[in-house]
Amino acid sequence: MEKVRVGIVGFGVIGQRWAACFAHAGHPVRVFEPTDRRETAFSEVLPGLMGDLDALKGPSPAPGAVRLFPTLAETLEGVGFVQENGPENLALKRRLLAEIEDHVGDEVIIASSSSALLVSDMQAECRLPGRIVLGHPFNPAHLMPLVEIVGGTATYPRALGEARALYEAIGKKPVTLNREVTGHIALRLMAAMWREAIALVRDGVASVEDVDRAFMYGPGPKWTLQGSFISNSLNAGGIGDFLQKYGPTYQAIWDTLLDARLDDETIRTVSASTSAAVNGRSQDELKAAREAGLVDILKTVAQRGAL
Repeated sequence: MEKVRVGIVGFGVIGQRWAACFAHAGHPVRVFEPTDRRETAFSEVLPGLMGDLDALKGPSPAPGAVRLFPTLAETLEGVGFVQENGPENLALKRRLLAEIEDHVGDEVIIASSSSALLVSDMQAECRLPGRIVLGHPFNPAHLMPLVEIVGGTATYPRALGEARALYEAIGKKPVTLNREVTGHIALRLMAAMWREAIALVRDGVASVEDVDRAFMYGPGPKWTLQGSFISNSLNAGGIGDFLQKYGPTYQAIWDTLLDARLDDETIRTVSASTSAAVNGRSQDELKAAREAGLVDILKTVAQRGAL
């Protein structure tokens, strides 16, 4: 794919990691950052982000330059794609997307990194709502391959296809939703599992350490390589046979799944058990271990993953 100039609007943790992804893939990146405070911080964090990507994908033969600008007009001059990463506030998103439109050509796709807002709501005040799409990454966004794409009621199918092609070209693994749903796909899957995990801890069935250990050393590795459907199909003569054989067991579990409400008592119980599992390790220590481990895991998935 021909390299395009990418505009990054919203330059917190997600925006910085998007900038690294596009730059590592060779796209010139222009960033809207109206303060001087983050330019220095980004110059310190960028080498580490690019180093992570080098470790995962190999050194970039020709990384794109990352330049920061104080105004939207300067940032978006000549861009062919915009990745917006503003706060999860609907009124702000509507204003920001409409303002971005004032500085880009009519053919330019504008993607939002929103975690939970609906595109139909965000695009409501846009002059050309058909070019607005969701492009939601997964944390840590520079390493995790997933990008969830969905349009709103006014989005053009062309916009979804162009966004998907660009994300694939920078090495992401995009998925396209056929319709909008709160939380998209991955967060809904996580929310369903985590609700049960929290309830098990709350009710004293098991500790945080053992609940997490059960997933890490049970379905986690298999599902990482093959997903739940393909992985389960291998435990029988295909998915149909699996559902016939084990369907009653799963139905019995579904019928007794627990509910969770994040009341004060539940938060205290989960927090105490999580602190015990952390066992004094710092946030920075755990994040460093996670990101180093992700590089190794994702290399294996790239070589042997089913999808």
